[in-house]
Amino acid sequence: MAFICSISNEVPEHPVVSPSSGNIFERNLIVKYIEDNGVDPISGDAMSVEQLIPLKVNPLVKPRPPSATSIPAILKLLQDEWDACMLHTFTLRQQLQTSRQELSHALYQHDAACRVIARLTKEVTAAREALATLKPHAAASYVPPQAVERPVESMEVEHPPPGELPEEVAKKLQDIATQLTAERKKRGKKAPDGLTAPEQISDFQQIASHPGLHSASIPGILALDLSSDSSRAITGGADKNAVVFHKESEQIVATLKGHTKKVTSVIYHPKEDVAITASPDATIRVWMISTSSCRQIVKAHDGAVTGISLHATGDYILSTSVDQYWAFSDFRTGRVISKANDNATFTCAQFHPDGLIFGTGSTDSDIKIWDLKERANVANFPGHSGKITSIAFSENGYYLATSADDSTVKLWDLRKLKNFRTINLEEDYEVNTITFDQSGTFLAVGGTDVRVYLCKQWTLLKTLTDHSGVATGVKFGQNASFLASVGMDRSLKYYGIRI
Repeated sequence: MAFICSISNEVPEHPVVSPSSGNIFERNLIVKYIEDNGVDPISGDAMSVEQLIPLKVNPLVKPRPPSATSIPAILKLLQDEWDACMLHTFTLRQQLQTSRQELSHALYQHDAACRVIARLTKEVTAAREALATLKPHAAASYVPPQAVERPVESMEVEHPPPGELPEEVAKKLQDIATQLTAERKKRGKKAPDGLTAPEQISDFQQIASHPGLHSASIPGILALDLSSDSSRAITGGADKNAVVFHKESEQIVATLKGHTKKVTSVIYHPKEDVAITASPDATIRVWMISTSSCRQIVKAHDGAVTGISLHATGDYILSTSVDQYWAFSDFRTGRVISKANDNATFTCAQFHPDGLIFGTGSTDSDIKIWDLKERANVANFPGHSGKITSIAFSENGYYLATSADDSTVKLWDLRKLKNFRTINLEEDYEVNTITFDQSGTFLAVGGTDVRVYLCKQWTLLKTLTDHSGVATGVKFGQNASFLASVGMDRSLKYYGIRI
């Protein structure tokens, strides 16, 4: 039986065995390898020359030692070179194997590092957005001692019995309606001075964006309203908070915390520093903006509040709910004055500019006009085929705009009680909100994007696609000098003519 050297793959002249790996080697080759590396070439374990075990085999017959000039001497030199070459080749094979293992490990590390970098980049982006809120919040971070008040206990009010409004309330409503009608006739059809021209609306573009008003952990702004001078905006968020923001200083004026569920409706009182918010937590809260404190809780419903509207007197609030009731309440005292059931799940509500009638929308596609004093349904507008998402009266009180999940906006003539225009939007277009400007000249639609139409001609003036999520609220500034919108991308955006 012949032994084979594990390094040269030849029959060794002086075979030895490595106790570490159990392999057989030519003695001179393994000795050189150990002297150079100090380890077993196969197992890689540390060893010394003294550990090698020689094997006793029949000696090979070798010729006499040749002289240096003989052919056998040359052959011996070549043999030595070959041995060295074998050793080097074996070392290279081992190094190649080690390099492959290191490369595989490095690739796994690189893949893991890329994933970590992607995650950190996402976190940094979120942190930067949150950091953007630090500057606005700095102004609102200090709350005066008097702002810390005990929570106002909600006023539990039983459903009032059917009947007319109290005489003093009815008289107050009639007086303000008469006054507003007279003022409207005095103004006539003339557009107010300083109203933005349709050509300028067509040139509107985004002039400011504020993504840091609400929490990034629960993204989404669901409601928007502006102060009467358009200097402030109030937004309602999915984070259960309402935020009052100053347009020029770009500062958060107040953060209103108290609702236990998302804030879906907001109103900025036109004459007072007061905000009104509503939520699916079945409450309507009245806030003093200067102190960020809740001054009254109106508990008029047993289910989620879906819509609120402020009466022209500035003293009363209309609300609708999934409990199938609409309610007329004094928000200063929290008292529910009148309440009625319609056997329909209401989705929105809006007072007519005169305040004697109001409109409601529901999940069954119905739009109804109600007489407030008589608590009676006086007109119905069928035509939509989806849940009503928003309704809006024009300033002159002649027109009613409605939107629904059927991707349409319908215009109704309240004098003739009929639909005179339908704006058909793209298929699957989501309409969440509609609003007229204060003069009734323009109509804004918010949803998949933000659009502005010119009333009477009902032509599309501008389409704004700056929101990365659907728009949920849109309002015109004073004299339509700018447009504000909010959306599920957690941003408040202003549009106007860039100077």
